[in-house]
Amino acid sequence: MDFRHLGRSGLIVSRLSYGNWLTRGGPGGEEAEHACVHAALDAGITTFDTADVYADTRAEESLGRALKGERREGLEILTKVFAPTGPGRNDLGLSRKHIRESIDLSLRRLGMEYVDVYQAHRYDPATPLEETMEALADVVHSGKAHYIGVCEWSPDQLRRGHALARELRVPLISDQVQYSALWRVPETGVTSVCAELGVGQIAWSPLAQGVLTGKYPPGGGPWPAGSRATAVNDGSELLSCWLNDEVLSRVERLRPLAAEAGLPLARLALAWVLHQPQVSTAVLGASRPAQITENAGAAGVRLDDDLVAAVNAVLDPVVTRTAPEPAGPVDPDWRLA
Repeated sequence: MDFRHLGRSGLIVSRLSYGNWLTRGGPGGEEAEHACVHAALDAGITTFDTADVYADTRAEESLGRALKGERREGLEILTKVFAPTGPGRNDLGLSRKHIRESIDLSLRRLGMEYVDVYQAHRYDPATPLEETMEALADVVHSGKAHYIGVCEWSPDQLRRGHALARELRVPLISDQVQYSALWRVPETGVTSVCAELGVGQIAWSPLAQGVLTGKYPPGGGPWPAGSRATAVNDGSELLSCWLNDEVLSRVERLRPLAAEAGLPLARLALAWVLHQPQVSTAVLGASRPAQITENAGAAGVRLDDDLVAAVNAVLDPVVTRTAPEPAGPVDPDWRLA
């Protein structure tokens, strides 16, 4: 496993990290989840990403149990706050109340005294940014987190948040973004701001929900049993824009490039993400330990510029560069409805 600093901070993370968004609550239950966590550890992965909302708060509990007995100082644990974790109007968002309560609940579920990076899972238009950043600073100053990060913030939101973090003397070191050879939205502004500010990018869905593994052949299915395309979960809807012949036939055209490089298709796709200079770590999910073991090899792959250019040329007609307008509320008072 290779390692890199997270942005310009002193925190070192494994180039591939393990995330338990969709892996918790699968058909194998907690036993399968724990097997995947231990496969990640065996592969040299030390960075683990979760969130309070995953699996209705059970993902943090499962991850904490899987890591029990491991040397805490040898791990980097990341979790998040924002999404609803209860029925009340204050059980979501980035208010001081929700942040202060959520960090304590997350630590209790994880069975840990602190997390390494506490991330704002999305931007909250209903709360003044100053309130959010002051509450996150309190989390760091109280010793419950070492650093703070954000997820899917716009360039302007990231700039303003980073400036406030500096005023409050807390390190905002990461931005978690959806990023893959098919989803290039961060390149339209976020990546350059991260580079300017010294913020490291944590890439989620680096395999485009499995599309870049080649498991979904063109022709309209049927899709592999047990795959995310057939599951009813939070990940299936992300696949909808890619499960068409135009995209899938382009992915098939990557196979000769991967074969020439001596790589499985999934490793090529992961190595493509890790080739991007602003990406500090890419988050892997898995339903089976073998997937972790196989894909972890991408951390040591070095792609030459010609191969990267060839991948880009094949996929260019089907790459997503502009995110669709958010379906969620934009009214600052949306929680009062």
